Amino acid sequence: MAEQVDTQTESGRVVLGRTLRFLREKEGKSLGRLADESGYDKSYLCRLESGERLSKVTVMEDLDGYYRSGDLLVSLWKLARIDAFKDKYKEFMRLEATARIMHKYTPNVPGLMQTEDFAREVLSGPRTTVQEREAVEEQVAARLGRQLLLNKSPAPSVRFVIDELAFRRPAAGMETWDGQLTHIEAIAQWPNVVVQVLPFSAGIHDLMGRGSLTLLWQKDGSAAAYTEGDSGGLLMDDSGDVLRHRLSYDRLRDLALSPSDSLTFIRDVLEEHRS
Repeated sequence: MAEQVDTQTESGRVVLGRTLRFLREKEGKSLGRLADESGYDKSYLCRLESGERLSKVTVMEDLDGYYRSGDLLVSLWKLARIDAFKDKYKEFMRLEATARIMHKYTPNVPGLMQTEDFAREVLSGPRTTVQEREAVEEQVAARLGRQLLLNKSPAPSVRFVIDELAFRRPAAGMETWDGQLTHIEAIAQWPNVVVQVLPFSAGIHDLMGRGSLTLLWQKDGSAAAYTEGDSGGLLMDDSGDVLRHRLSYDRLRDLALSPSDSLTFIRDVLEEHRS
């Protein structure tokens, strides 16, 4: 009888790595030959198979094509990327991935909107060792992978209320900030996304100094609220808690610029940046 593996006790990266090795050996390929034919570094491929590294999703797309494995590796990668986040965040991510409606408020550029360069800058900080830099790259890959949910099918209905502060604190690199603003401008025009800017002129509001808020509604009508600040995150599914946070969100939405005025605001900030 074949050995039964309990994947619940293993990390997603280990399961993905074992699958990568199985597919390679099934094809009768050495790591060296795979490196030559795929264009990826041999040591990098070895670390993916050992579960030491998490790649970008595009690497798994390439290898799915190479092995003619459909979307097997991409599917396993979507599970493995959760390992890059803290435990307290994982259940929220699972709910976010299946939500049909999402309402989000954030005082910063939302993770779902960040470009690769901007995300790397935000997550990096004073990283000095190789291990620290690799950890950042895993977090960047996981954040970019999380963004896939914005254009999945069926696409969720997503509303962002973003504090003006997010647009007044540019990235250190000119090109990085230009790319980030351009990316937000583009997403704001997607049919399933609404973006509103909460201007400074709105004054004091319910969530000032309390971090970010996300409201999620599932297909079955169930709802959850997730708040996150400097002291950590809190996931709530009690109907009373969700309603209270929904009322706070609704008040912020009413204070924010309209979607069309918000798009004009973003374009004005981009023009100011380029001048």
